[in-house]
Amino acid sequence: MWLDFATFKDKVEGCWAGKNIGGVLGAPMEGHRGLLDVSFYTQDLSEGPPPNDDLDLQIVWLAAVERYGRNVNAAILGEYWLSFVIPNWVEYGMGKNNMRVGLMPPLSGVTDNPYKDSCGCFIRSEIWACLAPGNPDIAARYAYEDAIVDHGDEGMYGEVFFAAMQSAAFVESDKDKLVDIGLSYIPEDCAVARCVRLARKCFQDGLPLGEMRKKVHAEAPGTFGAQLWTLKELEKSIAEGFEVGAPGYDAPENVGFTIGAWYYGGDDFGASLCNAVNCGEDTDCTAATLGALMGIIHGAKALPEKWTAPLGGKIKTLCIDDTSLGVFVPKTVDELTNRVLRVVPSFMGLTHCDIFAEGGYAIRTLTGDDLFCPPLHVRLPGINGNARVKPLHISELTSSNHIVRYDNTAFRLAVDYHEGPFFQTGEPRKITVVAEDNGFMRNQHWINFRLLVPEGVDVLTGREVSLPLNYNHGNKAEMTFEIVDTPLFTNGKMEIILDVSLNGRHSSAPVKIVLMRSK
Repeated sequence: MWLDFATFKDKVEGCWAGKNIGGVLGAPMEGHRGLLDVSFYTQDLSEGPPPNDDLDLQIVWLAAVERYGRNVNAAILGEYWLSFVIPNWVEYGMGKNNMRVGLMPPLSGVTDNPYKDSCGCFIRSEIWACLAPGNPDIAARYAYEDAIVDHGDEGMYGEVFFAAMQSAAFVESDKDKLVDIGLSYIPEDCAVARCVRLARKCFQDGLPLGEMRKKVHAEAPGTFGAQLWTLKELEKSIAEGFEVGAPGYDAPENVGFTIGAWYYGGDDFGASLCNAVNCGEDTDCTAATLGALMGIIHGAKALPEKWTAPLGGKIKTLCIDDTSLGVFVPKTVDELTNRVLRVVPSFMGLTHCDIFAEGGYAIRTLTGDDLFCPPLHVRLPGINGNARVKPLHISELTSSNHIVRYDNTAFRLAVDYHEGPFFQTGEPRKITVVAEDNGFMRNQHWINFRLLVPEGVDVLTGREVSLPLNYNHGNKAEMTFEIVDTPLFTNGKMEIILDVSLNGRHSSAPVKIVLMRSK
């Protein structure tokens, strides 16, 4: 199936307009707990919309894509994060702090980060859906690369879920099918999936919106709304059976509220967004995400003037440092839309984009059952015709938060930190390196792993090994190194260089492995 340019443009514009509307609507209620009664904007919009972080973070990612195209990955996004994202609060600050000490994604997202399961990355899903419309496997891949910069686990599942769903929404409008498509890309038993299924079931069973809200919260209790409470209010809530969860564990219920609000709102744009806000908690995130989803489905032309007119299509940013000349911030939804439209042909590639199509370029999309996450056995490199994109599969999401991946022209590399980026004094620990052909070499090679360690660190397995690397799909070269510090090593931070090279090829990959002393 081909998505024509005019339809695509209308849906991209609808995405950003809906995102902007939802963020503005929900911002004043952010952090409130309990069923609210919001029916329209509550701010003074005479000077235009106030700034909100739910949209502007994605402008940073767009800038990265404009420079690096579809080669953008978690490492590149992490560098943009450090350079251009201002906030140091909660998950944003934890991710930045971990990267500053040398921890690569996904380690940066999960190490000592109690906010890894929060809402701060599922609000960034739309850029990947707009760059890969009707191709949820590609959108999910980049959403994963985005999420692991400062999140992990449930927070990451939330972004992958929405990116796949919003990408599919460019060619599919059935609610149940869209939800099922999103669910197919995340683990069936994760809390995000449970909350989504429960929210839908509450609607199907005819329960009121407020009852849906209570049941979803009980399934995966969050804490976002409790942050504004006094101790007495907190104790009262607990006494009434409204549990307060672990700090930062907020994505599952807020994703569930978003989906529930959509079902309860029918096809009414305003009612759906108000439902999301009236569920409380992280209201700007839920309403903005739902506004974007409905904007994609219906397009900008179908959005009610009641909601669009007060904002005038203007964008106000909050979190971007635009003084360093690396990110240029669009001032309007139209400008943002046009920048996305310009980069899509190079991002999707020749097999997915016909730039000579009548009326502007057209995009090849998946349809029907192909929109769902396919089984692992059919996910060969380049199966989607975009050889530089490795499709995402659930097995990768659940494999480990402690595996750092690198993509070289000739080979892919994964470094498994096992227990995480820490070492204990005098205790041996393992680092596993796995390499596989990148579908480029087309013949057999020998691959060399060489470990360069600081003085005072011993490599118990030997520092260098050469292994055969076959180009057939699924063949890998794997080595587990075992290291231990000696009394001569007194630093709290251990920096190891892994040098990877191929005999007969000039491609190499020097990789830094960073370990922190835990005791």
